[in-house]
Amino acid sequence: MAGNSCIEFVRQLVSAPMNASDPAISADVVADVFKDCFLSTEATLLVGGAVEPFFEPGSPAQIHFREDFVRSALHEVAHWCVAGARRRRLPDYGYWYAPDERTGAQQAAFFSVEARPQAIESIFCDACGVDFSPSVDNVEGNVSELMLKSFSTRIAQWRAHFHDRGLPVRAALFCQYLNRACVQREGRRVTHRP
Repeated sequence: MAGNSCIEFVRQLVSAPMNASDPAISADVVADVFKDCFLSTEATLLVGGAVEPFFEPGSPAQIHFREDFVRSALHEVAHWCVAGARRRRLPDYGYWYAPDERTGAQQAAFFSVEARPQAIESIFCDACGVDFSPSVDNVEGNVSELMLKSFSTRIAQWRAHFHDRGLPVRAALFCQYLNRACVQREGRRVTHRP
């Protein structure tokens, strides 16, 4: 896709609200779309059914997402889209993961690395009519309203960045494939209220 048309496509999605109703896609369809988009060029599959999401390098590499959750699939693809070639050779991209009941410092570190991929995830959600809300991934932890508001603001800032400059190449391609799949399956382009 040419750079300007990619940016225009993202602008249309980013200018839409960060939620929609009546999801037009299932986790199985998301996995199929990912396979069509990336198996031959990136030797990577998106696989559901995991108890916890993780990335497994290999040939093919596998992105595992939780059970059959569409949002988990979109979220894990967003992480893959921002991971560079070196990180994609490491289990879970070489990142740490702290489970529930994180300390304030651990949660702040989580928020610092999650805003960008969650902004991309939100754009994926827009492309296929799936509701988006920020994930703190710390159900039992104590996340204040101020921390959540700050995190939501950072996600919105990344969305604005992508609106102005376009998505990373793999994310833009996947976003187009998602939207195309919704058009083919639903017979309509996913639209959003202004």
